[in-house]
Amino acid sequence: MATHPAVATVGLKKPLEIIQVPTVAPQGDEVRVRVEWTASTPLDMHQNDSGLLVKHPQVLGDGIAGTVVEVGPDTKRLKVGDKVFGFTWREQKEKAHQEFATSNEWLFAHIPEGVTMAEAVTVPNNFVTVFHSLTTDLGLETPWPKPGNYVSPHAKDAILIWGGSSSVGQYAIQILRYYGYENILATASKKHHAKLQSFGAKHVFDYNSPEIVSSILNAASQIATDGKAGIPLIYDCIGSQEGSIKPISKIAKKGTKVAILLPVIVRDSSDSDDPIYELDVLKAASWEEGVAARGVRTHFYLKVSMTRLSRPFVMRPA
Repeated sequence: MATHPAVATVGLKKPLEIIQVPTVAPQGDEVRVRVEWTASTPLDMHQNDSGLLVKHPQVLGDGIAGTVVEVGPDTKRLKVGDKVFGFTWREQKEKAHQEFATSNEWLFAHIPEGVTMAEAVTVPNNFVTVFHSLTTDLGLETPWPKPGNYVSPHAKDAILIWGGSSSVGQYAIQILRYYGYENILATASKKHHAKLQSFGAKHVFDYNSPEIVSSILNAASQIATDGKAGIPLIYDCIGSQEGSIKPISKIAKKGTKVAILLPVIVRDSSDSDDPIYELDVLKAASWEEGVAARGVRTHFYLKVSMTRLSRPFVMRPA
C-alpha cells in the first residue's frame, strides 16, 4: 500500500515526529484531499502534553484546507480539483496533519471565492465548536438557512463570551450578531477591544482587571430584560479553572446556562510539571444552586454538514 508522511504525537511531551501512514483510497461518498493548510488547536497541545484520548503514535489535527485528488463512486458534490476545507478527525485516515486525508464529502465544503486556504482552514473547528455550543449546550436556535425576518427570542438577553479574542470567541461573537443578538459581552486584553466591538460585542472587559466580575455584573444590570438582572448565557472559550471558570462562577446566578470548552485546565503544562485536566465542569468551581454548567464536547457533533459553511460566508476568519 502507498504511504505518505504525517505529523504524530509519539509520547508524553516528546517532540512531534513525522511518520509514514497508509494512503487510503476513497470508498462510497468519500474523497481524498491533498492537505495544503491545517490549523493547530489546543487539543493538539493537550494530547501531546498529557496523552488525553491518545494511543501513541497518533496523527493529530482536525481542520483541513486543500485540493480534492480522488473521489469515491458515490460522491455527488465534489470532484477532482475542487478547493475545499473541512472538519475531519474520527480516525487516522481523516486526520488533518498529514499529506492526504480521506473522509466523507459531507465533511468538506467548497472554499468560497475570495477566501484563501489559510483563512478557510481557521473556520471548521471554530465554526462547528460555536454552533455545537450554542445549540447543544446553551439551547439556542440557529435556523439554517436563516429566514430574512428571523429574530431570536433571546436576542436582547445578555450573553457573555469569556475569551472573546480566542479563535472560538471571535467566531462566537460574529455568529451571535448574525442571528441578531444585541447584548454581547466579552472579555479580552485591551489591545483586542476595538476589534471585538467591530465584530458586534457591546461591551468588552479586560480579564486582567481585579474588578472584572463587578464590572461585568454592573454592565449586565444596565441591559437586563424582563426585569431580570444577571447574565442568562455564558460561553467560556478558555476553560481554565483559575483564569475563567472561577470568575464565571461568581457571575452565574440561578437560571444561568454556562457552556465551557473542555478539558478544564486545572494546571498548565510546564517544563517541570505535567498538566492536570478535568472533564467534569461541576467540580471546577462552586456553583450557585440552579446554574446549569456543561462541558462542550465538540467532537461529539456530526449533525451539521460542512456545506453549511460555504453559503453564505459571513464571518471574518480568525
